[in-house]
Order: sequence, then structure tokens, then C-alpha cells
Amino acid sequence: MAIDLDKITRKLRVAPGKPFRLADHDPGWAGDGDIPEQDRKEFAEGLLASDVADLARMQELLWASDTWSVLAIFQAMDAAGKDGAIKHVMSGVNPQGVEVTSFKKPSEEELDHTFLWRCMKRVPERGRIGIFNRSYYEEVLVVRVHDRLLEAQRIPGVRPTSKTWADRFDDINAFERHLVRNGTAIVKFFLNISRKEQRKRFLARIDEPDKHWKFSPADVAERQHWDAYMKAYEEALAATSTEQAPWYVVPADKKWVSRAVVAGVLAATIRGLKLEWPAVDDAKRRQIEEARRLLEAE
Repeated sequence: MAIDLDKITRKLRVAPGKPFRLADHDPGWAGDGDIPEQDRKEFAEGLLASDVADLARMQELLWASDTWSVLAIFQAMDAAGKDGAIKHVMSGVNPQGVEVTSFKKPSEEELDHTFLWRCMKRVPERGRIGIFNRSYYEEVLVVRVHDRLLEAQRIPGVRPTSKTWADRFDDINAFERHLVRNGTAIVKFFLNISRKEQRKRFLARIDEPDKHWKFSPADVAERQHWDAYMKAYEEALAATSTEQAPWYVVPADKKWVSRAVVAGVLAATIRGLKLEWPAVDDAKRRQIEEARRLLEAE
């Protein structure tokens, strides 16, 4: 069964410099008419397995070439499935070549630096894949929705105004442009969950004892700010989706969809780097042939 991954990624990619509305992106999307509805989940799971295997091969090439690194950024509302997507997509990858960083509430030390500082320290080195579970984008999302958090940063003359958020968008774009220019490929995923599906997942955490550890009253409290978050996400994605660091709005109501999409986009991103295995010179070839001769003579 054929599928046009490029068509899907174009559909989900936020076009730079063009009007963007989350209302145009269905969180429950589960494929177009090319695939019969009853076959879509099985097909997506097969696609995920294929892309996970492909990703494992390309990670080895990424490591061997030692020229590029890859940074994947995940943002979402609570219960959208960031942890699960990261777990499943990276399941076949060598853990020595991947580092996942989850950014929580800033520490006092982090608040005494610029909002990009703590993330700068976790950018992956050449040959490695870095994953940010939340990121510096929290500074134009949660800090925007709860603007009192801006006061804790004690930045002279900075107030929660539209200029402040525009300035931060500029800072983020400049930072990402710098990273790409210096060999870090960036791909960004917004896992787009509906309010209805989030409610369903929260209730599952409450109803199932083995999910109680996932539940936080703060998650439910944040639901009261849903509209404010959607506005903040719309403006952030529109302002910071660029050719060099694109955003993808990933349907997240069905986990098998979001995981397959993330795997496909990430695999395509690395493949697009057109990496090559390190060249072997004549001296190295002679060493290899001598090693073969010695081993076969044993």
C-alpha cells in the first residue's frame, strides 16, 4: 500500500511567513482516502516500525560522518503524548547517540541567565541526536499565559507586552539560524491534541491506579487557560516556523498517528542532510586488506 509521505508532511508543516490557524489542523486526523479507514492503524504501526529501523541506520551514519547533529523539539499541551512519541520513535536507536532533555520549572541559577541559556547547554554535539521535551519555547507559551513568571526573570525594563514576545521570537529565530549555520539540523513538533481527548486521558489517569503517578492537579488547572494557550501557540508557530527550522503540527488524538508522523518526519529530516560515510584512503585500505590476510591465515 503506497503512501505519499511528502504530501503528508507538506500538509502538516507550518509554512514560513504565511497566515496560520490551528483551526485548520484537525487533532483527530488519521489519514486521507488513500488508505481504507479500517486499515489505517495497522498501516501506521507498520510505517512506524519501518521508519524506526531506518532511523537506526541513519543514526549510525550521522555518528560516523561527524558533521551534523540533529535537534528535535517537542511541545504540546499536557497528556498529548510527548513521552510516548519519544519512547516509540527512538526505540531502535543506539542510546549512546541520543540525549533526551526534559525542561521543567527554571532553577534560581537558570533565572539569573537569559531564557535561552539552559537550553544552549544541552544542544547536541556533532554526530548525535538531541531531543528537547519542552524547550525555550516555554518562554513564549507558559510565560506568556502566566505573565507573572516574567517578573521572576528580573529583566530590566521588560514587561508582558506584544513587543516582548516579538523580541523573543526574534531571539529564537536568530539562535536557531546560528545552530543550523553551524551544523545542527532542527525539526520541531507540536503535538496537537484536542481538549476533548485531553479530558479523556486525564480521566484515564484518575480511573486507572497504575496511571495515578502521571496525574497532577496542576494539569487540570492549566485546562482553564486552554484558549490562551492556543493563541500563544498560534502566534509562536507562525513567527518561528522557518525554512531552516520548521514546525510540524502533528495530529495527536490518536497516538498511532502522531508516532508514525514523528518517525517519518524525523527520518526524512536526517535523510535530507545527504550524509556520506567517511572516506577511506589508500593507507587505510591497505591496513584493512592486511587485517583480512592475517585473519584468514589463522
